[in-house]
Amino acid sequence: MPATAEEVWSLDGFKAPESVLFDAKRNVFYVSNIVGEPAGKDGVGYLSKVSPDGKLQAAEWVTGFNAPKGLVMKGDTLFVTDIDRLMAVDVESGQITGTWPAEGAQFLNDPAIDEAGRVFASDMLANRIYVPDNDALSVWLESEDLLHPNGLRVEDGRLLVAGWGRDVQPDFSSKTPRHLIAIDLKTKAISDIGSGEPVGNLDGLESDGAGNWLVTDWVAGALFRIHPDGKSSS
Repeated sequence: MPATAEEVWSLDGFKAPESVLFDAKRNVFYVSNIVGEPAGKDGVGYLSKVSPDGKLQAAEWVTGFNAPKGLVMKGDTLFVTDIDRLMAVDVESGQITGTWPAEGAQFLNDPAIDEAGRVFASDMLANRIYVPDNDALSVWLESEDLLHPNGLRVEDGRLLVAGWGRDVQPDFSSKTPRHLIAIDLKTKAISDIGSGEPVGNLDGLESDGAGNWLVTDWVAGALFRIHPDGKSSS
């Protein structure tokens, strides 16, 4: 069952917002805006800043992206996936400070960081997970068992992955919705969270702070709470 969500506030002024990340140190939300096509290399994407009470602080805070999607932070650095590259932003200056291209990448989506500071980036269409390797991204893991990986999260020595589904269609739906999986960070072994029964076209992935995960389904426009046994509930 989808989890219920209560609207606290709403805000207009975005252009195809994809991800949002809260920076507790600076008490601000960062929002990625695709603006154009999700895979369009048009240079029109940007990041916005929003206050916790729903005020737009800076619509085009950082520009120079194509179609920015997932966001994750380490210290004062914000990492952003952008189709076929990972980019770094210094949040103090609002300047892009690093770019790691990913040869052969099709649709980089979500990043996550482990305790050692290693950044992982999912490629939803290519069934790959990338990591930075010197000045570029290299393939850390490639497998159909990644289920077209979307949202990522590192917990307890595992990389948790929100599987979008098998046989992704041109409209981004899939013939077979999927579930959460876990990858052992040492062995790269892939296992299901729970029984592996389909949950949905899983997208964003965050902890609910109580041992479960909140996961969005982009196609259904739904929010699920998924338990450690893989079952979803409200």
